[in-house]
Parts: sequence; structure tokens; C-alpha cells
Amino acid sequence: MTNKAVISLTTGLEDPEKVTVAYLVAVGAAESGRPTLMFLTKEAVRLALVGTAIGVACDGCPPLGDLVKRYEAAGGQYYVCPVCFNAKHLDGANLIAGAELQGTVPMWAWIGDGATTFSY
Repeated sequence: MTNKAVISLTTGLEDPEKVTVAYLVAVGAAESGRPTLMFLTKEAVRLALVGTAIGVACDGCPPLGDLVKRYEAAGGQYYVCPVCFNAKHLDGANLIAGAELQGTVPMWAWIGDGATTFSY
């Protein structure tokens, strides 16, 4: 049995509460010692750019920037869909720490024998 966690996120800052929830789940997994991967697709690929994942989604929500820092400190990784990223003409030189352009085949290789998954 594996203890890996994969959080698939398709939403960007157009829905900051959904992004916050995805990060809370990812941070919880990573800080509890699980190897954790966030797979960013669609508008979520923008979150992998330096300076994008900022702000507070709601009264009482933790700042998104703090969650990003905690996720990085806990060893969390990001696979950023290269098809989505390139379709938006984004600059791969501006990826945040722990992020790399990787698609579904590398994601499945990372999962290996299995993972607990969440999708937002």
C-alpha cells in the first residue's frame, strides 16, 4: 500500500476558495510525510508561475502565499501540464520551486503502484 497523494487542480485564481482548499489538502498530505504531487492543468498552470499564487480567498482563509511556502517546505512537487502551459504562451523560466513541465505519462510513472487522489 502506498502513502502517496496526488491533488489534481484545474482551477486558477478565478476560484480562489477552490485553490485554497486544494492547497490545504496538499499541505496536509505533504506535512504529514506523504510524497505529494499537485498536477496543475487548465487555468491552474498559472499558479506555477512566480508571484501568481497570492492573496486571501475568504475571511479566515490562510494566505495562499503562505500555503505555497508550506507546501514547498514540506517537499511538495508540482507537475504542470505542458499542453495547457504552452497553449497559454507562458514562460517556463518563471516556474516556482518544485514545479516542472510534465504531462500524464510522467504523472502515472510518479504514481507507480498507487496514490490517494483528490481533484479540484
